[in-house]
Amino acid sequence: MWLLPLICFVLALLLAAGASGGGGAAAGGGNAGGGERRGVYVVYLGAVPPRTSPNILQQTHLRLIGAVLKRGQPVESVVVQQYKYAFSGFAARLSAAEAAALRRKPGVVSVFADPVYHLHTTRSWDFLQQQTTAAVDVKTGGSARRRRRSPRARAAAASASTSSSPTADTIIGLLDSGVWPESPSFDDAGFGPVPARWKGVCMAGDDFNSSSCNRKLIGARYYDVGGEAKRQSARSSGSSPRDEAGHGTHTSSTAAGNAVTGASYYGLAAGTAKGGSASSRVAMYRVCSGEGCAGSAILAGFDDAVADGVDVISVSLGASPYFRPDFSDDPIAIGSFHAVAKGIMVVCSAGNAGPDAATVVNAAPWILTVAASTIDRYFQSDVVLGGNNTAVKGGAINFSNLNKSPKYPLITGESAKSSSVSDTESASHCEPGTLDASKIKGKIVLCHHSRNSDTPKTEKVGELKSAGAVGAVLVDDLEKAVATAYIDFPVTEITSAAAADIHKYISSTSEPVATITPTITVTEYKPAPVVAYFSSRGPSPQTPNILKPDVAAPGVNILASWIPTSTLPAGEEKPSQFNLVSGTSMACPHVAGAAAAVRAWNPAWSPAAIRSAIMTTAAQLNNDGAAVTTDSGSPATPYDHGAGQVNPAAALDAGLVYELGEEDYLQFLCDYGYDASQIKLVAASLPGGFSCGAGGNASDSKDLISGLNYPSIAVTGLGKAGGTRTVSRVVTNVGAQQEATYTVAVAAPAGLDVKVVPGKLEFTKSVKKLGFQVSFSGKNAAAAAKGDLFGSITWSDGKHTVRSPFVVTI
Repeated sequence: MWLLPLICFVLALLLAAGASGGGGAAAGGGNAGGGERRGVYVVYLGAVPPRTSPNILQQTHLRLIGAVLKRGQPVESVVVQQYKYAFSGFAARLSAAEAAALRRKPGVVSVFADPVYHLHTTRSWDFLQQQTTAAVDVKTGGSARRRRRSPRARAAAASASTSSSPTADTIIGLLDSGVWPESPSFDDAGFGPVPARWKGVCMAGDDFNSSSCNRKLIGARYYDVGGEAKRQSARSSGSSPRDEAGHGTHTSSTAAGNAVTGASYYGLAAGTAKGGSASSRVAMYRVCSGEGCAGSAILAGFDDAVADGVDVISVSLGASPYFRPDFSDDPIAIGSFHAVAKGIMVVCSAGNAGPDAATVVNAAPWILTVAASTIDRYFQSDVVLGGNNTAVKGGAINFSNLNKSPKYPLITGESAKSSSVSDTESASHCEPGTLDASKIKGKIVLCHHSRNSDTPKTEKVGELKSAGAVGAVLVDDLEKAVATAYIDFPVTEITSAAAADIHKYISSTSEPVATITPTITVTEYKPAPVVAYFSSRGPSPQTPNILKPDVAAPGVNILASWIPTSTLPAGEEKPSQFNLVSGTSMACPHVAGAAAAVRAWNPAWSPAAIRSAIMTTAAQLNNDGAAVTTDSGSPATPYDHGAGQVNPAAALDAGLVYELGEEDYLQFLCDYGYDASQIKLVAASLPGGFSCGAGGNASDSKDLISGLNYPSIAVTGLGKAGGTRTVSRVVTNVGAQQEATYTVAVAAPAGLDVKVVPGKLEFTKSVKKLGFQVSFSGKNAAAAAKGDLFGSITWSDGKHTVRSPFVVTI
């Protein structure tokens, strides 16, 4: 598992070097009149000062830029973007010396080279509804307690797709690759007028005009590379809100697409495709192009989304986990901080660098960070062997036209090795250039595959097809849950255990034969969910005292709307309007849709309260009634899936919530290590008496982050704290019953003592908030191995179960 992270790390360093020398890759470079190399830099100035209009702010930015440019150089010629609604700042083409000069200017929080981020992609909502009754594993009395949906949750589920639903005026904004407005997922039939508070626009661009929007897709913007500077070269493919990648269309329809009956991917996964908040409105902010997602565009998307009036922002992209910027240099952390300060919920994908530890991104505590899991659907394509052998189970997406009878010669890559190649291992993996085409022509080839060191599967299969093979069987234990689409070429993927049966058969006969069956859809597949192998894992190296990711959601083989493509299965005349895609990119909009529903039913709730409701009602049981696992079969920990699998209906009736406000996040920044002068710029205004205090620069100040009123708990370095640490939490009663009594249940691992004081919380009409303390003691943990210990704290009043996972590092 070490090779891929190393390669990514080296590539990240090379990209960083390029960015520091010439700005973001998307921006390109150029020479100033004096021969200085220029690149795009982002200059972040913190919150918009009180009583400052956008026009005044714009002029302030221009004066600041002009102060570092050479005399006579037009300021407007270097400006790329200006941020003047949610926060203050700009992006401009500058030399390294000019950027350094701006860093020294009063009022500047940070200056950084424009980074390039990437999209997080490699029957879901029905599955989440089915999982409602098998949600929270409280482990009281030795059995799992199952949550029943409240009348309110049932009503919400029933009205989720109707224009009369409270979600009908909820607006979900997505920062992504654009949208395909002709998709039936964005038909506005039955929708009422656009909410009066909406201030957004439908920008005209290439093959896109104002009539492309409607009462469902109510807004669309795009951000050209060069932005307000208007490049001299021809317009790029990003000169329109129209989606040319498919990603943004897929995520937006997953979050809020209409219910479309008869949806499928050429007959696979047939059923009704619908978004999590199907009656919500959609606004698309195209911040990504073929080159990636420029940080300057991401910030512009956040700035406009806040000003336009969205309620939820969904972001399925992020930085590399091997080149992770600090919060003040991270466009997503900056933009989301100011969005949350304005009361807007921000949901982000956790990244696709799993299963390696400490790869989670988008881990700021004001963001709801989403991991990916499977659903109860499998795309089965078997290998049928000659003789009386039973079929070997496999999985992939192919529309095989091979004969159903096993009549095709079967050969291993090792046996087909070219005489000019000495590396048998590479041949067994069917690496390009290692096989003799004459040996594989007309045959099915058995190839091993390793994600971390091999040529990509599709490239490998393409080489086999070109050499005349009639099919391929790939042996891949890691990626077995993700169905790769091979379209017309017959390919399936099997496990090592299944491969052993095929090898045994090949050895038993002089003329082994086989065939590959076309893919069929298997539903009610068990176990599900499991955590996807690619889903980035915790802990966050930046903030190990905040448990990330927060929750998991379906992100494997998700059917949703797509752009028209030219690659069609044989016999098909029209491209499918839907596609099956995997990634935490797909998990993120599931939670954004759930957040929109919670927001609609609780319009006065803060983003923190919405996140708390989603986290504390999450599920830990699969559809077998057992604890959720990873796809390798090991028990899933909070580092894998946070609080568990999102349970949208249960989140509508959370009982208790953990509140956080801007002041709490400012205190987090203090404890993280930012000084008071920086924080004063970041915040629109500081509460009276606010101060970082002496602890702001102390070496152990980050331990104080554990005290943030988060719905989960993470404590590091328990051993250096003398073996004991106490953290405080405050919960707010949001249940229908104002008078309620909650008692606590603790699930703790052997060797760790966990005490909650008090053990009972009694709410009344006048007492809606109550606090408690949790003490962790490792003094008796001599038998416990040093490392991470996992458990949970659950409050219950007999109707609600409010569960908080914890992790303690000795």
